[in-house]
Amino acid sequence: MTDSPKILTRRGLLGFGGVAAGGMLLSGCDKLLQSDKVNGVVRSAENATYRWQRLIGRDALAREFTAADMSPVFKANGTRDPQEPEYVAHAAEKFVNWKLAIGGLVSNPMTLSLAQLRQMPARTQITRHDCVEGWSAIGQWTGPQLGLLLKAAGLKTNARYIVFHCADNYGGELSKGGAQSTSIYYESIDLVDAFHPQTILAHGMNGAPLTVAHGAPVRMRIERQIGYKQAKYVMGIEAVSSLAGFGSGKGGYWEDRGYEWYAGI
Repeated sequence: MTDSPKILTRRGLLGFGGVAAGGMLLSGCDKLLQSDKVNGVVRSAENATYRWQRLIGRDALAREFTAADMSPVFKANGTRDPQEPEYVAHAAEKFVNWKLAIGGLVSNPMTLSLAQLRQMPARTQITRHDCVEGWSAIGQWTGPQLGLLLKAAGLKTNARYIVFHCADNYGGELSKGGAQSTSIYYESIDLVDAFHPQTILAHGMNGAPLTVAHGAPVRMRIERQIGYKQAKYVMGIEAVSSLAGFGSGKGGYWEDRGYEWYAGI
């Protein structure tokens, strides 16, 4: 993976559009990640997939399903119950005092309550979640399009990426990277995915408020990318010109540990 993937500039992206679904389902297998040769091939393919998806059309959507297709059980993976004090306090209050901060390279920094987000125009979509661990599930998600929020905040011309700051601290669990991996979760996308119509800040799942296990109060749904890009427990959204300075500069918690930044499916 390249640290600074070639992307389209912000010009022309302030309408709602997207790019085509496709690409590789990356395993993230430790043995593969330890091979420089395999890493080189995978990163070359990732870059090709990234460019291809950007060229064939901004409006292509990930497949959407019907209510009859929804999975009877949608597995909750990753962190299921964050224990950071601030989050624990918000959860105990059912998030009535929680605020989403939108800042960085914006003209109008914002803080929005969960009630305000629920009052915004929302998109409901039934899509398939593909996890790097090899499982998939179909669920329904409801929430405002990220693009609406970014337009309201007024992106500055040098903004190129959107970073999501989350509440879950992986705390060095072996299954999540070991002691060397203690870190608050974060993720990032470029402006093409940020303004895609299926990129939403979901506060509802399967017709009900999002549960803690599935990322309450809000989580990202970036439907043309793999599961670890769907950041849960979002506390803040930051527009930036570079991913340097966040974690190891690779664009996300798992990316800092060898996974691909652009995980298209």
